[in-house]
Amino acid sequence: MGKGLEGKRIVIAGSRKTDEISTLIEKQGGIPFVRSLQGTVFLAEEQVEPALRKFIHEGADWVIFTTGIGTETLLNLARKLGEEEGYLNRIHQAQIASRGYKTFAALKKLGLVPAAKDDDGTTRGLVRALENEDLNGKKIMVQLHGETAPALIRFLEEKGASVLQVLPYQHIAPDEAAVSLLCEEMLSRKVDAVCFTTAVQVRELFAYVKKKKCLPQILHAFETHVLPAAVGKITAEALMEEGVKNPLAPEFERMGAMIIELARFYDEAKIK
Repeated sequence: MGKGLEGKRIVIAGSRKTDEISTLIEKQGGIPFVRSLQGTVFLAEEQVEPALRKFIHEGADWVIFTTGIGTETLLNLARKLGEEEGYLNRIHQAQIASRGYKTFAALKKLGLVPAAKDDDGTTRGLVRALENEDLNGKKIMVQLHGETAPALIRFLEEKGASVLQVLPYQHIAPDEAAVSLLCEEMLSRKVDAVCFTTAVQVRELFAYVKKKKCLPQILHAFETHVLPAAVGKITAEALMEEGVKNPLAPEFERMGAMIIELARFYDEAKIK
């Protein structure tokens, strides 16, 4: 294995498998820094109950599922509320849209075939699938996973739909000191790359920099001296939605593949 990351200071923005990723970075000659941008994930049963009951009682013209685990969790929550039959009836009465192969598989288990599904596992792919649908005046329930999907919600509302967002899983914000430290390191050129392993990490970073009014400086850092790396398409998409241009992402969506891609990028830069 080469040393493509020789001397490079690489930030890991995740909170899981940080030791494994650090070891991979070190094997490539890099210096890992863990700056977790992801807080605790929790099942928000009480918080989601009103929205779930609203959907069961009122129904919707379209239901959009964005994660497999969220699809399964909503059914389990409806069952706990004693509303499983009513929930499934509403789903069967609606047009269904699906993002991601895990979501498609979860729906297949329920005997449901989406009328629209993404072509590449991303929200943009889902939007493309819905572009030609008449959504004006339609009621749409959107299942999300711990974070909002601003581009998707904006698209639906611009098409004239009324949107009910249901988030069975929610996040406690990360330690603000870690986010602040990363921003300082980026702006003072103390790090060379930031590796994002979920879209949530992207949202948390940009929520903080917008609050601190340093968005232009952070975007400039990503354009000039800090390489943005994403574990896959959805995380890369979140970066682009926040204004980051051309994030690096591996074709094979795994953390190890992201580090190898990072090393390859720097190797090719040396040759040039």
